[in-house]
Amino acid sequence: MIIAQLTDLHIRPTGKPAYRVVETNTLLDRALQSLAAMWPAPDAVVMSGDLTDCGLAEEYDILALLIRRHLDMPVYLVPGNHDRREVMKQRLAHLPGITADPDFIQYAVDDFPVRLVMLDSVVPGKGHGELCAARLDFLDRTLAAAPDKPTVVVLHHPPIVCGIRHMDGINLRNADAFGAVIARHPQVERILCGHHHRPITARFAGTIVQVAPSTAHQVVFDLGAESPSHFTMEPASFLVHQWNAGAGLVSHGVYVEKYPGPYPFVLDPDYPGAH
Repeated sequence: MIIAQLTDLHIRPTGKPAYRVVETNTLLDRALQSLAAMWPAPDAVVMSGDLTDCGLAEEYDILALLIRRHLDMPVYLVPGNHDRREVMKQRLAHLPGITADPDFIQYAVDDFPVRLVMLDSVVPGKGHGELCAARLDFLDRTLAAAPDKPTVVVLHHPPIVCGIRHMDGINLRNADAFGAVIARHPQVERILCGHHHRPITARFAGTIVQVAPSTAHQVVFDLGAESPSHFTMEPASFLVHQWNAGAGLVSHGVYVEKYPGPYPFVLDPDYPGAH
């Protein structure tokens, strides 16, 4: 099974770049073209939040159009802090799971060798994430329903301290409570997140947290104690996670843009591994 993970799309109304700089719609179009050209094609695509920049109906309509234009595999979404839950439910109701929960956007996908648990971590009006008792209960019950099936949990806010100070201030606030649930369910192979706009990997609650970079702009890599909140136009990319029973889940970073090549490896006669 192949799962493609895109995150932090930050779609804007037509003609309005994000932060007056980033042409996020064009960048997502390019990312989806790159994804659609993959061979073999992904079995599923997950988008881990901040689908839009302001949660406007027009932004979700543009996202729906781009998905229809480029992707013919199932697409599964969770909201981020830039999204508006009710507008997302209205404009993307045709996508699987979006309206499954009356209060949140969270659901399980049981159609593949790896189970997907899509979890809503949004606190309306806030940048940070938090899981209320109802969402923690949903997660616990959902994981308990399939204890023997390898599972990936997808949510927007990472439950880790990554060292980029301004992002750590808006991560998942009650990571301990979330971690206690995850630790009870060893079938969780991976926790997939967005939000931080960088590729980040860490151990957490007996499994691995993997944060995907944005398909648009990236947060500046700065581990200083007083690092400012800045972004950069580093190359856009996304993650591809491949499952097989022997190796488990193996993750790859994929750049969106095309680069020179491919070229064959023509080994020099002096190469020490040639004999």
